[in-house]
Amino acid sequence: MKLQILFLLICSFSYAQESKLDSAYFYYKKAKQFNHDNKHFNAYNNYIKSLDLYKKLNTEDSIAKCNLEIFELIKSQNNLNKNPKPYLDNYYKFALEKKDSFFLLKALNRYAEYYWNSKNIKQSKSYYFKALELTKSNNLSKYKVSIYGNLAYLHVINYPDTAAYYFKKTLGLKKLMTNNQLVGNYINYSLFLKNQKKYNEAISQLKKAEVITLDKYQLKYNKIIYGKLANCYKEIGDYKKAYKYYEKYNIARDSLNNTEQNIAISELDKKYQTEKKDKENLKLKQVNEEIETKRKQNLQLLFIAIITIVFGTLIYILSFKNSLRKRKLAEQEKEIETQKNLTLLKEQELTTINAMVDGQEKERKRIAEDLHDNLGSVLATLKLHFENLKLNREKQKINQEELFNKTENLIDEAYLKVRRIAHAKNAGVIANQGLLVAVQMMAEKISSADKILIEVVDYGLNKRLENSLEITIFRIIQELTTNIIKHANATKASINISLYDNNLNIIIEDNGKGFDMNAINLNDGMGINSIQTRITHLKGSFNIDSTIGKGSSIIIDIPVA
Repeated sequence: MKLQILFLLICSFSYAQESKLDSAYFYYKKAKQFNHDNKHFNAYNNYIKSLDLYKKLNTEDSIAKCNLEIFELIKSQNNLNKNPKPYLDNYYKFALEKKDSFFLLKALNRYAEYYWNSKNIKQSKSYYFKALELTKSNNLSKYKVSIYGNLAYLHVINYPDTAAYYFKKTLGLKKLMTNNQLVGNYINYSLFLKNQKKYNEAISQLKKAEVITLDKYQLKYNKIIYGKLANCYKEIGDYKKAYKYYEKYNIARDSLNNTEQNIAISELDKKYQTEKKDKENLKLKQVNEEIETKRKQNLQLLFIAIITIVFGTLIYILSFKNSLRKRKLAEQEKEIETQKNLTLLKEQELTTINAMVDGQEKERKRIAEDLHDNLGSVLATLKLHFENLKLNREKQKINQEELFNKTENLIDEAYLKVRRIAHAKNAGVIANQGLLVAVQMMAEKISSADKILIEVVDYGLNKRLENSLEITIFRIIQELTTNIIKHANATKASINISLYDNNLNIIIEDNGKGFDMNAINLNDGMGINSIQTRITHLKGSFNIDSTIGKGSSIIIDIPVA
């Protein structure tokens, strides 16, 4: 009798669970349809019902899917008056638990979109760089294209030179693109160039797009390309070519209109025939579904009954023994873990102390050697000169003024050597703080004078670089910043420092008066030749882009081992 009651309870529970699952899926599909029909408030309500049911069933994949759909729906609408971020946070937490790179990539891209702000790009940019890290995997490498494209658009308004840099990065991934994607990227880059009034460069990008053959939407893309080419040729005064492409644009537009009309008529006819067949098959489908549902229910009930009878007794007998064994194992593991933690803490403490003592000893030794080798000999010579001065004061065998001059020169030399030792020590202090901290402190000190505002944007500098490399890079940034203050008459400047794929990228921009590169002698003035030499020694690249009246941009790339 007890087994029969247990059997009925299990069967009832299974049926209730399946019913909830069907209801959750029904609300989800209904929400998708409402969203497709632009009935967004109804779509939101159905997604919430679906999410609540999936939570009761504890189906993690479906919960995550609902969270992402709700986030995208709320973010795309202004009338829902909801904050979408908690739904994205839940989806991101699920992706982390699953350790699924594709889910994480989707979440990071959505965060970048959520924090998108062309005036303050730092937060959005950081999420795009995190997404780029995931695309190092071969199965996700194709998503680099869209990420670099988004980075380009993020910089378009306030950092046009950086935007151009990322557009070029995007087009450098042609192997990962379909022809349609490649044509779209050429068109987007040409629009950016046209807005920058670089019409010839925009024409060059559109010409590349014009010769590519597409599997679909050829007429649609041709219409866009011909229209853009006509506008660019008009802007540069080549009216003959502008007229030629306006004619091509009109032909493509008319062909596209005719094609779309034929497709619309065909789709209406197809829709009518489909609806007719659907009505005929609906009744038969409903009958079949009812029969199939009953058959599945009977099979499930039978299966659950057999499993319950066979394993019920075994579970009861083994559960008590298993719980005792687990308790003992947990106590043993806890004790072992405690011992490991204590040992690790002691080892770390000893390592830290040894490193500190060793570093202090090396620094003392270096300073002692500098004092002995450089300053010691000078002071010894200086002592002899003072003795000569004392003797000569009585006997007057040597020219007194000449002896004074030599002694004064030795005092100056000793002073310079002391300054050199102190300067080297100071450089070590700056480097010990880290490159990023040193740059930020420099920017804060300069900005505090209220004559120029310097913004520091960073990504990826989570670890220290080699000490001498950090000092060299800091001196380069310091010299370029000094040039801006002295020569540019700028009110704003930015220092972008990014470490990605073992490559340190530095972009320094200002809104100053700019200069003509052809009129600058690199061998004197502003120390540019010296900076180029240092960067070449580091096997890096150094590019300057400056327009009179529009400021300057300097892009430095240095490989980091």
